[in-house]
Amino acid sequence: MLHDALTITYIGGPTILLDFGRIRFLTDPTFDPAGGEYTTGPVTLRKLQGPALSSEAVGSFDYVLLSHDHSDNLDHAGRALLANAKSVFTTTEGAQRLGANSVGLKDWQSADLPAQNNRTLRIAATPARHGPEGRSRGAVNGFALFFTDAPERVVYISGDTVWYPGVEEIARRFPVQVAILHLGAARVPEVGPFHLTMTAAEAVDTARAFSSALVVPIHFEDWAHFSEGREDIARAFTNAHLEDRLRWPERGRAKLIS
Repeated sequence: MLHDALTITYIGGPTILLDFGRIRFLTDPTFDPAGGEYTTGPVTLRKLQGPALSSEAVGSFDYVLLSHDHSDNLDHAGRALLANAKSVFTTTEGAQRLGANSVGLKDWQSADLPAQNNRTLRIAATPARHGPEGRSRGAVNGFALFFTDAPERVVYISGDTVWYPGVEEIARRFPVQVAILHLGAARVPEVGPFHLTMTAAEAVDTARAFSSALVVPIHFEDWAHFSEGREDIARAFTNAHLEDRLRWPERGRAKLIS
């Protein structure tokens, strides 16, 4: 069990409220209602389900971890919340677009945050690839979180990535105990048959690489471009005899992860 309590409140899509050692992080804020369409260049995304909690119900938070600023990771209502954070940690490209309180981190770059009892929580940006090699849909960050006095206990948030050598490198560098994975095998016609986020099979590969980690699946529902859902993920982990490693978040409810 993590020495510092880790509680996840699943809001929907890629959005969770993560309380780690009494620091509250909001990830990839998406709070628009269902039915919206979002067009960027040739790609249009459709939102099928709204958030389990309103932004008012979520209440205050300290920081935002924004893997990137695509509309299914940062919608209109989510964007309006960024000003409420002390800082928004994201990609360097995203920070240039967002300005204000955003902080851009390159791969492996870190930032230290003050915590209670004179402790320090470190955020390290981790590599991600949002699609096949040479056809990635822009820069994305993952994040590794740990207290500097307990570096053996790491929480990893993948961001929108596929399984590739960069994820294997994260496993070599960090002793991850909880891996929060963006799954769903997202596909859009403009990129062809390729998936842009992890498949269920790739999640199994990731679980094997992070051999001591509990796996929390998110970002596999609520949007039309996902090609795999909960049943696919559960089946893949059962077939791999890893189902005991899964920790499904509860929609709209805080859940202690241990």
